[in-house]
Parts: sequence; C-alpha cells; structure tokens
Amino acid sequence: MKVVRFEEAKKYQPEEDWNRRSLAGSDEFSFEWFDKPPGHSSPLHKHKNEQVTVVLKGEFTVYTENQEYRLEKYDSVHFPANEPHRIENTGDERAVGLDVFAPARSFDFWLDRETG
Repeated sequence: MKVVRFEEAKKYQPEEDWNRRSLAGSDEFSFEWFDKPPGHSSPLHKHKNEQVTVVLKGEFTVYTENQEYRLEKYDSVHFPANEPHRIENTGDERAVGLDVFAPARSFDFWLDRETG
C-alpha cells in the first residue's frame, strides 16, 4: 500500500496559476489533481496515455479537433490515446479536476513539451 497525503504530494505549475499534484498511482495508471483559474486552457495536445478527467468543482469545456462539451461538477470525459484535446475553465470560478492516465504519465510530459 502507498499513501500520498495531498499536502505532501509532488506538485508543479506547467503554466502560471495552473497547479497540478501527483496522487497515489502505479506504473499502470496515475492520478493528477489540478486546478485552473477562469479562462485558462491547456494547449491542444495529445499523448500515448488514455485519459479520464473528472470535474470536482466548477466547470470545464473540453475540446477535440471536431467536438466540444461543457462539463459540470462530477461530469467526466474519456480521451483515447493520441486524441488531440484541450481543457479550458470556461466558468467564473477556479475549477478543480482529477486526471487519470493509463499507462501512468509523469510530470515530465508538461515540463518537456517544448522540446519533445
């Protein structure tokens, strides 16, 4: 068993005011808590990992190359591996979500995105 206390979880900011924390996981899957201020969007990106995002607070709009959906508290979305997507806080308050990746993804994805 592995316990990861939220306040002790590895954290970083891929961009100013966009916070992420790595929660308990394994080589098979990883969990990342995140929050974004109103108006913030991740860049359009893709990765080899499948991804499920759950909205814990506020709202997000998720975009693929051909679709967009507004998600509210407790809604979720699945992105297949290599599907280009981005997630934007389109609400009026800081929004909080949980990302699940399979196989696991490290923080290096965002830290190395300009070079890789």
